[in-house]
Amino acid sequence: MKILDRYIIKKFIGTYFLAITLIILIAIIFDISEKMDDFIDKQAPLKAIIFDYYFNFIPYFANLFSALFVFISVIFFTSRMAAKTEFVAMFASGISAKRLLLPYFIVAFFITAFSFVLGNYVIPEANKQRFEFQNKYFKRSPGTITSGISHRQIYPGVYFYVGNFNRTNNIGLNMSLEKFDGVVLKSKLTAETMIWDSISESWIVQNYLIRNFLDGREELITGHRIDTAFRITPEDFLQRTNIVEEMSVEELNEYIAEQKLSGTSAVIFSEIEKHNRISTPFSAFILTFIGFGLSIKKRRGGLGLNIGVGLLLSFSYILFMRFASVFAINGYFSAALSAWIPNILYFFIAIGIYVKTLK
Repeated sequence: MKILDRYIIKKFIGTYFLAITLIILIAIIFDISEKMDDFIDKQAPLKAIIFDYYFNFIPYFANLFSALFVFISVIFFTSRMAAKTEFVAMFASGISAKRLLLPYFIVAFFITAFSFVLGNYVIPEANKQRFEFQNKYFKRSPGTITSGISHRQIYPGVYFYVGNFNRTNNIGLNMSLEKFDGVVLKSKLTAETMIWDSISESWIVQNYLIRNFLDGREELITGHRIDTAFRITPEDFLQRTNIVEEMSVEELNEYIAEQKLSGTSAVIFSEIEKHNRISTPFSAFILTFIGFGLSIKKRRGGLGLNIGVGLLLSFSYILFMRFASVFAINGYFSAALSAWIPNILYFFIAIGIYVKTLK
């Protein structure tokens, strides 16, 4: 690593951390002013506010805007170097633009790796404590509640259905459990009520009828009560929409596998979350490349023009990411493709800007 590399890396890292620190401080100030009434009304302890909420809020917010501030940092310090004709001296000494990209990409690599670790391992664990605090001390929890399952596959060839479920007393009405061998129905359990036993963590099925289909004949079994356990709990009937944000990579993969087994359409949201955790950190490379191409040459409009064009491109990138997710939800793209399309498209834009700048 040359002195020049260390010089650029120092400027990049210093500008990035200064920018992200300032925006986090501003965000915390605005958040405190917005949440102060909740903290006072709910009598939230100061220790819980600092350690359970804001200490877990900071990594989430920093990672959320990391790529954007990578881009702004590159635009800012590179434009200032170009305004001082530092790059003219570098090019005159025989250093190519391709070689100058090396220190930029070194920093982008470490920010990408750091963002990946944060998004997949640190933030999910921090979100558990943050969401718990929000549910306890906020008037309206940001994690909205969605209706849970009514019909799903709980094991291969085993399908569960319930007509109505009361989450207050954990009682379901008109349930059925069907077992198939391929496309052939082998057994069906129907019951008037199912009640959750929290002590044994199993279901009490009342007034049931079991129909077994054996070699062309039907066997009927009736009874008043039977205790049974299957892969459903009361929590499955009422879930928060942001539950996937609390899951590590391993937990998220298991959750997706369960959703696919169940055949629920909500699996697309979990898959989008999974692939976004991988693709979003790599946006630091793309935006670094674009920022370098826009700022390496001195322009008549100066720093203001570069920042204006850069912000326009970065916000269009973020907007395109949101549109791509909508396409995946509507079934036009796969979750993986919707997560990577913005990176692929803006990579070619970055190449175009880079080539045009060198001409």
